[in-house]
Amino acid sequence: MAEGQDAAAVPEAASPESFGHIPVLLDRADELLGPALEAAGAGAIYVDATLGLGGHSEHFLRTYPGAHLIGLDRDPDALAVARRRLAPYAGRTQFVHTRYDGIADALASCGLDRVGSVHAILFDLGVSSMQLDEAERGFAYSRDAPLDMRMDPTTGITAADVLNTYSHGDLARILSTYGEERFAGKIASEIVRQRAKAPLRTSGELVELLYRTIPAASRRTGGHPAKRTFQALRVEVNGELDSLRAAIPDALEALAVGGRVVFMSYQSLEDRVVKQILTPLTKSKSPEGLPVELPGTGPELRMLTRGAERATEQEIEANPRSAPVRLRAAERIARRYR
Repeated sequence: MAEGQDAAAVPEAASPESFGHIPVLLDRADELLGPALEAAGAGAIYVDATLGLGGHSEHFLRTYPGAHLIGLDRDPDALAVARRRLAPYAGRTQFVHTRYDGIADALASCGLDRVGSVHAILFDLGVSSMQLDEAERGFAYSRDAPLDMRMDPTTGITAADVLNTYSHGDLARILSTYGEERFAGKIASEIVRQRAKAPLRTSGELVELLYRTIPAASRRTGGHPAKRTFQALRVEVNGELDSLRAAIPDALEALAVGGRVVFMSYQSLEDRVVKQILTPLTKSKSPEGLPVELPGTGPELRMLTRGAERATEQEIEANPRSAPVRLRAAERIARRYR
């Protein structure tokens, strides 16, 4: 089992507290996942598919002494910090350096069945506190830094690679699809013109380009003018939506009957993917008009939330990064015949 970088390799200053890390919607996540962990008792398996700095996992390990954590993260630095944070629970933790679409292989590497072996799963999607706060990672448009944006800095293309090598059409498509940017074509044209003179290398250069490209009237509404472009680049660099589409079916397969899953999304595209996959599994497959439901055709899931829940005003005040969150949760109630 891959366990990522050794904790000793991360500076001592890189603690969860040093990144201002407050787990999003922690109490609500406990309300939703806790009953499944409680029911499973000493054999409870909890998968944190987006371990980050380990804030949610610390709570569940402390609150449910029978729970065993399988923690996944693509960022080796985050894994190292989480391992140190969760050291008091070392006998009940296993860590895997992987994207969340590697959940099935991760379970197998930890000696668990890929089907029906897990009681609670958490997906806290998007960029982590540490990645946002480390300027050199290039995720934040408020700081000048190299245009990297890789959640796993050991592999893959960077945001600079995308900006400097993708065609005008591909740039416009990414900005429109992943960033829902109204001026995608105009921005793509300016990127192509700019890189013909010199490659784009830093977030500051990109922000400057966006300020001179997006009309002033539009810059005054809808938040920072770079927000949508930076989101689009991050999603493309990390393959976030494709990874999520692949991860959800494997995560649902891993849930035991009575097991529960929580998804926290931070943009509408993620939430849409979650909804599109979960909703059909909450419905019967029996033909309409039959007096009884055919065996093995009933719903597999029961939604635990009505629509996408949002953070309360109190939560947002205490933790501003919870403002965009959309939470959906489901429980496995049956398994259809395959």
